[in-house]
Amino acid sequence: MGRNKKLQEIDLALNSLVIFRKLLTNDVMLPLRALLDTDSMDPMIQLRQYTEFISRLYARSTNLTEFIFRLICEDDNFYVRAAASGEEIDEMLEACLQNELAILQRLARIRPHELQKEVSYYGVLPEWKTSDLDFGAEYHARLRDIGKYGFGQFVPHKMFVYRDEMLVPIRQPDPVRLSDLQGFDTEIQKLIANTRLLLAGEPAENVLLCGDAGTGKSAAVKALVNEYADEGLRLIELTQDQLPHLPEIMEQLADNPLKFIIFADDLTVQPDAPELGRLRSVLGGSAAVRLPNTAVYATSMQLPAVCEDPHDPLQALARRFGLRLRFRK
Repeated sequence: MGRNKKLQEIDLALNSLVIFRKLLTNDVMLPLRALLDTDSMDPMIQLRQYTEFISRLYARSTNLTEFIFRLICEDDNFYVRAAASGEEIDEMLEACLQNELAILQRLARIRPHELQKEVSYYGVLPEWKTSDLDFGAEYHARLRDIGKYGFGQFVPHKMFVYRDEMLVPIRQPDPVRLSDLQGFDTEIQKLIANTRLLLAGEPAENVLLCGDAGTGKSAAVKALVNEYADEGLRLIELTQDQLPHLPEIMEQLADNPLKFIIFADDLTVQPDAPELGRLRSVLGGSAAVRLPNTAVYATSMQLPAVCEDPHDPLQALARRFGLRLRFRK
């Protein structure tokens, strides 16, 4: 049997990808691409590739079109970074994008029977769904609203930690919502108002949440992110000993269209603690480190008195927070 012409054309076209080239190594795409080369494959290998493809796809979606479009939206590439930072896109690069979206759309609309007839197996084979998504129109619609959607790992994830000089997503973030919190209406409303300023691109205050353990300080911050993730809010949680890395983290976020809460949980400080130098610099608004798309939200059980006592020696740090809230049991 000769090669299926349509599958052959898609197979060849995929090798021309430049912007979305990383998609070719996705673990679902690998067996799918192998199936497109239907001429030289042993029948047993064909069957194994087919079922491997379905197994990997089903773990993420039953709709091939939606899955591939999600890969496109989550891809971190030079085009989306340029678009997100407001750079003017060269006509050649724009033409390249349109061509690659058309290629991937064609791949994403392959129907089960088109591959099944290339597999030498007469039993029942599992299938998948497809959709009539217009990849070009949908992708550009997301680009126009990229301040809410983001790109790369910031699309599927909303909370991160810093590990090995990288931002790493929290796979199972705390699902707490603002509606779960009770007894702190005044504090919560102030947090909401400040966070909405951040989301609107207006100057937002850095926030210090003071109070004993179990008063809901950390939960309030995470609830904000869960509430406003769809509006472009993300959270990056740092441990106290990671505070010296704030400038590097800020540099990574500088051109990102999303808004970020840099979350320092449970600060325990001494007036001369060396790791707090970077934090003071950020809180003081140093032009080298403070960004309009970020705000620092910190919690502390040690600092409740600082929120109220102007003579406390730790005011050197605490007064750098424009908004200080006290949580009580």
